[in-house]
Amino acid sequence: MEDSKSPFIEKFLFRIAKQWIAGDTMDEALKSACQANENGMAAIINRLGEHITSKAQIDQMVSEYLNLVADLHKYKISGGISVKPTQVGLTSSLEECRNNFRVIIEKSSLSQSFVWIDMESSEYTDDTIKIYQSLFEKYERLGLAIQANLKRTERDLSVVLKQGAKIRLVKGAYRENKKIAYKTRHEVDENYKKLMTVLFRDGNEFGIATHDSTLIEFAIKLSKEHERKFEFQMLKGIRDEMKPLLINQGYSVSEYIPYGTNWLPYSIRRLKERKRNILLLGSSFLHSHRV
Repeated sequence: MEDSKSPFIEKFLFRIAKQWIAGDTMDEALKSACQANENGMAAIINRLGEHITSKAQIDQMVSEYLNLVADLHKYKISGGISVKPTQVGLTSSLEECRNNFRVIIEKSSLSQSFVWIDMESSEYTDDTIKIYQSLFEKYERLGLAIQANLKRTERDLSVVLKQGAKIRLVKGAYRENKKIAYKTRHEVDENYKKLMTVLFRDGNEFGIATHDSTLIEFAIKLSKEHERKFEFQMLKGIRDEMKPLLINQGYSVSEYIPYGTNWLPYSIRRLKERKRNILLLGSSFLHSHRV
């Protein structure tokens, strides 16, 4: 009886997760990316999965990203990709990861696609920043995600901005120790504002990755004080009512589009990240299913 219910439950959960997951396949992700372009947004595609240790699976993931970049060029899709370091070798060695990123970035450069290096849990932060810094010396179309929930991030941001880094500012989705991370929503939001202020003061070409209206309004306020090239970044299917409003006001918006069969653990983490995500998901789900 238990087994017969599991597929039904998973199917129900996938129907909800489908709000922000393009589907299992690359073709579904590319279709969502084309739709984002048609709606006036760039696309950032991410293949779900992380902490890959098998050499064969790492090589397969690199190959998939290379095919993805080729298809972005083939279908003239505006945007790029976002890659987690542990997808492409960081769990094996820093050097293997850096070499795999180099291969992906070189292919992306040929098609003018942008590459974002995702930030994962704090145990990988130092190595991820090292990889970014070494590659950014040669490849300009390369960005780094940093997390507002980590107490170290203000210092990290100051260091990489001196190099001219291109930053995606996120809140952070990983469970961290309170000694190194802010735990309450208020603390994270206040640090997010502080880091945004630094970006608008000292940075250029960055992404404000949030669905929070208060933080978006704060970014708009800062943008009127400092003329900078930046964009808002939001998940596929979340805050769809806000995206066209921002575009109509002249702001750039990119849609983050994950795909792959590992949608369940990813979705659970997104919901655990902040309780408000559940409210945003529910609102977006109802909005898209109105009759």
